[in-house]
Amino acid sequence: MRRIYLLIAGAFKIIWAVAMKMSNGFTVLIPLIITGVGYIASAVFLAIALKQLPLGSAYAMWTGMGIVGTTLLGVFLFHEKLSVPQVICAILIVDGIAGLKILAKD
Repeated sequence: MRRIYLLIAGAFKIIWAVAMKMSNGFTVLIPLIITGVGYIASAVFLAIALKQLPLGSAYAMWTGMGIVGTTLLGVFLFHEKLSVPQVICAILIVDGIAGLKILAKD
């Protein structure tokens, strides 16, 4: 369950970040509300996961999920462009997350 909580926390992190972009500087109400709720939910699920997971690897995985998820959604929802070095770096982040999960002693 601890990994499920971490995945949920990562999903909420992506949701609040995308909603923040959609809020247009906190000027659009619904995305503003989603940002706040998503931020709190992400923190709550991360805190639950951290009861049983090591801080360093859990926080890195949570952050990495947010980076990769928001990067992909930025491309698909907002038509943001990625350079080859950015794609390579995103792949390295995914590799790092996989390595942390494989090597974690929890």
